[in-house]
Amino acid sequence: MSGKELEGRVAIVTGAGRNIGRAIALDLAAAGAAVIVNVRANQQEAEEVVSRIEGNGGRAAIVFGDVGDPQTGAALADKAKGAFGRLDILVNNAAIRRETAIEAMSFEEWRQITGVILDGAFHCTKAALPELKKSGAGSIINVGGMSGHVGAKDRSHVITAKSGLIGLTKALAHEFADYGINVNCVVPGMIDTAVGKPKGGPTAQHYSFAQPVNRRKGTVEELSSMVRYLCGPSARYVTGQTLHINGGAYMG
Repeated sequence: MSGKELEGRVAIVTGAGRNIGRAIALDLAAAGAAVIVNVRANQQEAEEVVSRIEGNGGRAAIVFGDVGDPQTGAALADKAKGAFGRLDILVNNAAIRRETAIEAMSFEEWRQITGVILDGAFHCTKAALPELKKSGAGSIINVGGMSGHVGAKDRSHVITAKSGLIGLTKALAHEFADYGINVNCVVPGMIDTAVGKPKGGPTAQHYSFAQPVNRRKGTVEELSSMVRYLCGPSARYVTGQTLHINGGAYMG
């Protein structure tokens, strides 16, 4: 896309320091939105994203914190309002994608994964809602996962949380419709990122049987462009949907 269709808008992107989150933050900024860049702790990554946005003439600010903590959600909403005066877009992207057999999984690990992915979306949505209701054209984008649709071994916590985002998306699309807030879920398939392979391990297991029909990985920009579209004025009739960006690896 080109142009500034999001000029004057303000967005929060969680997990925005790298990979898909970074691409989304940059794409929304390219469309004219001011962006609150959330990372859990990596200052260098956060500053690099902000520097890139500001270097291109955009506006951005950083909020550090784990979205599984409700205080981080509140800090994100407060920063958007304090720094830029409003909030129009929330992208719930932050996630931990660990592979552990349920037989070996502790409850602490289960709660860590579901806490970031699913509880994080809850906390950030609750905190953002008062400002999103004022927008008149608000958007919430939840970033799902293909394993939540095709299944996979050793990812029961991730799959449970990502599947929960689908239900949350549908519920909130109904709940927020009267406020003019659209809620959608974007589901990436095999995207070429630094987290395509778990540290010290093989490519995520479900990619062995769910292959793109066009025989290539997607780019982070191909995913972020869909998020940008859903947040823009041309997508105001799109809500409650799950959109798959996977090269045909899963056809829902």
